Amino acid sequence: MGLLLNRIRYALRLMGGKERGILLILSLLLFIGFVGTANLINQRFSVIVPDEGGTIKEGVLGQPHFPNPLLAIADTDRDIVNLVYGGLMKPDGKGNLIPELAERYEISSDGLSYTFFLQKNAKFHDGKKITADDIIFTIESAKNPAIKSPYRAGWEGVGVEKIDENTVRFWLKKPYAPFLENTTIGILPKHLWKDITPEQISLSGLTIKPIGSGPYKISSISRNGSVIKKYNLNSFSGYVSEKSYINKIIFIFYPSEVEMISAYERGEINAISAVSPQNLQKIKRKDGIVKGLNLPRVFGLFFNPNEQNIFTEKIVRQALEMSADKKKIIKEVLGGYAKEISSPIPEGSFGALTNNDSIYDPVGAKALLEKNGWKFNNGSKTYEKAAKGQPTKELSFSISTSNAPDLVRTADILKKGWENIGVKVEIRVFENEDLKQNVIRTRKYDSLLYGEIVGRDPDPFAYWHSSQRNDPGLNLALYTSSKVDKILEDARSIVSREDRAQKYADFQKEIAADSPSIFLYSPDFIYVIPKSLKGFENINIVTPAERFSSVNKWYFDTRYVWKVLYKKS
Repeated sequence: MGLLLNRIRYALRLMGGKERGILLILSLLLFIGFVGTANLINQRFSVIVPDEGGTIKEGVLGQPHFPNPLLAIADTDRDIVNLVYGGLMKPDGKGNLIPELAERYEISSDGLSYTFFLQKNAKFHDGKKITADDIIFTIESAKNPAIKSPYRAGWEGVGVEKIDENTVRFWLKKPYAPFLENTTIGILPKHLWKDITPEQISLSGLTIKPIGSGPYKISSISRNGSVIKKYNLNSFSGYVSEKSYINKIIFIFYPSEVEMISAYERGEINAISAVSPQNLQKIKRKDGIVKGLNLPRVFGLFFNPNEQNIFTEKIVRQALEMSADKKKIIKEVLGGYAKEISSPIPEGSFGALTNNDSIYDPVGAKALLEKNGWKFNNGSKTYEKAAKGQPTKELSFSISTSNAPDLVRTADILKKGWENIGVKVEIRVFENEDLKQNVIRTRKYDSLLYGEIVGRDPDPFAYWHSSQRNDPGLNLALYTSSKVDKILEDARSIVSREDRAQKYADFQKEIAADSPSIFLYSPDFIYVIPKSLKGFENINIVTPAERFSSVNKWYFDTRYVWKVLYKKS
């Protein structure tokens, strides 16, 4: 080797400056060619795959108080619970449920028992193995009235037994098709919670800094006095599914949407959620992308024929729907971030009908009224109807709603549209709590502009069965139909998804024929994320926290891996 180097040096000394320059250029070209060829070979025999790295710093509106799966009801708490805790099942972000801590499950033919087989590698953030005892402890805690869990009602009457260390079975008194939704509840580690009394749970340090089995674990919490300012979460390498690519997620909490958006504009955070359409338009930053996720919430106008007898006429209800400009509401109030609906089951929920649009035809609405005995009074500019031996009826009613800006603006658009065709409308706005206690519970409204939260498996029983017409039921239209009652009762007990979907289709057709309400829109959940974030495929969510349902598939960075070594997940 030494002899070869000496000969090269000797040859270089014999060369002139021009010859050396040519040699240098040829050597450089040879090196570039080698690198290029190696790169082509690498690309041909390699694949680009997600790589670990990066941080999401997300602004969140509000303060966490009870990030515990037994207590969480506020969106801020649910965000943390969704990342930190694992459940037997979890949402997939596309409208379905998939196993998480469970390896698989079996449902008995009569729909009365559900058996779950745990993944044998499932463990908590502290390394302890998850067993059937943890499942049973969590469910029994949820059922304990002393804890006052908002999820208690879903577990009442459900029996649970340990088959073996890795197998647990639930028993139902009667079939309930949407039961699987219950099993998304986060599982508590019994070894940490067993000595904490029900009265201490909400005050426990384990509630504020929880240990679960989800894709992320809490590394630290930043405070300003008693106020929590920041949660720092790191990816959990022992997660039952593949480890998350994003190394860190940081939640920074803001008291108002204005402050949160200002922080985003300053670059302090790179993601924000639950943004209102009005404030979204004020964002100038260009390195984010807006995701509008389907959130199964139904906003509509519910008629109360007990308070306003003009609503006993179906043609009046139909004419009002025909002259309700839903597209204008979606454009002007919601900035386009909503879906037009004409059914009580919105897009993204199981059993939703594919065609959810309605016809806007104010001219046809007037013709329908006049065909059925309503006459336009040029003096009052209102339709009236005279009946023998009865006072003349005027097409006039009030809309009751909360003081939420979106609902007030929606009511105003409806009012103006209906007044243009001869309907007199009064808008009554209430503080939200006043509306719930003194208007909705007492059913003291002509019509109610309000929203309903629909589940992944919607179970419309609470909203449309005749037994739910009075408080505390949620049948806001005071709707009665023996046919619909039977459909909803049957749907609850059918295990087959196909058969249940047909029942929901039949239910929606009956509602469409009776027109007890005007279904207006289903709002999108607005989530702003970095343009550089890949792997975000969520479409349908039931709660805002479900935006993280596939978080372990998100990534910023990529790398080359030889195809022979790459195994698809």
